[in-house]
Amino acid sequence: MAEITLIAKAQARPGFEFVYQGAASVCRTCPYRHACLTLDPGRRYRVEKVRPVEHPCALQETSANVVEVVSVPRSAVVDARGAIVGSSVELGRYACSRLDCPNWSICAGPSLPSKQRFRITGVRPELAECRIGRTLREVEVV
Repeated sequence: MAEITLIAKAQARPGFEFVYQGAASVCRTCPYRHACLTLDPGRRYRVEKVRPVEHPCALQETSANVVEVVSVPRSAVVDARGAIVGSSVELGRYACSRLDCPNWSICAGPSLPSKQRFRITGVRPELAECRIGRTLREVEVV
């Protein structure tokens, strides 16, 4: 099911994907905040449809289009024992400073939410590499 939000005119095109990072301080006084700030921080979204309505945006310093977006799966790593399709997991950033790890961006990277619940939609069969010794599996979550 599509959700409605506003996005900068330059990004308002079908197929554009983004990770919603939450509201900025300038958004608190915006008259359109109730239409714009409807998404869950840390989730990945894809623009499905652009509506022909524009509003000014103080954050982007340009106009923003009303768009319909859907949540799309994103990769993450979870404890291998909890990697079950259909289960709900709480994800957050692992404490890890091993930037040389191939899974760092989906394990401890800055685009991950601090703590949020996701549903597992797919599990990779092999264990994910972890340079600090955890037993992890890569999963797709929404």
